[in-house]
Amino acid sequence: MKLLQALSTCLLLSCSALRAADAIPDDVVFEKDVEYAVAGGEHLQVNLARPKNGDGPFPAIVCIHGGGFRAGKRESYDKLCTQLAQQGYVAITVTYRLAPAFPFPAAIYDCKAAVRWLRANASKYHVDPKRIGVTGGSAGGHLAQFLGVTLGVKEFEGDEGNLDQSSDVACVVNFYGPSDFTKSYAKSVDAAEVLPLFLGGDLQHAWEAHVRASPLYWVTPNAAPTLCVQGTKDDHVAYEQAIFIVDRLIASGVEAELVTIQGAGHGFKGADAEKAQQALLDFFAKHLKPSGK
Repeated sequence: MKLLQALSTCLLLSCSALRAADAIPDDVVFEKDVEYAVAGGEHLQVNLARPKNGDGPFPAIVCIHGGGFRAGKRESYDKLCTQLAQQGYVAITVTYRLAPAFPFPAAIYDCKAAVRWLRANASKYHVDPKRIGVTGGSAGGHLAQFLGVTLGVKEFEGDEGNLDQSSDVACVVNFYGPSDFTKSYAKSVDAAEVLPLFLGGDLQHAWEAHVRASPLYWVTPNAAPTLCVQGTKDDHVAYEQAIFIVDRLIASGVEAELVTIQGAGHGFKGADAEKAQQALLDFFAKHLKPSGK
């Protein structure tokens, strides 16, 4: 009996801790499992966080999770979305279709559809449709970057709804997302495993897909202002991948910055994570809150 009571007490404490960890701040409205599209038989959803007070319209940020294009969940960005809402943004974290069942460009179609959905529901969520940014890490960083360099490129829109809306984004924050798949294999511990699933073959057998899926080859003067944040010791996405895209953007007359995290690997912790997040907040504030609001 005492053991049962002890277990019950432990369970209650665990549940309480879970609720505390997942608690939504009083100044934030958080909505889960909001469907934004149906594609390939998949019901695609977002989680959304927004300021509780004020009518906006607020700038918005689309968050795209990583996972090697074959894994990961939108919930990994719930905390960031909540933090962004406290900073005066409407933020969504997006589920997209994963490889190998859904290879490139399905994930691109989905992420662009999520941006269009957000614009279509701008009045409902008090969003300023002219101030939508995008961010992501790793595979999500690639997808965010791809959105930023394919503004108005019809072939990547897909047909998932709200096609009367634009999928353009005002700015990009790319955390360690690859920019040139043709140069990924030699300096990545898992590119040989990941990329063939996403692109339908390795470099030898799917060269065209590697080029077509690389943000570097879509850069034009119309690309969105971009911040890349990259560690110098990343063994999944080489540091040079950030240099490639930033240099190409600058050469095309596009505002681009590179924040280098010395000695950091794939993913940031501690002081490195704080530096990266502050860079994100500063960049989005600059481009999405020009009046300081």
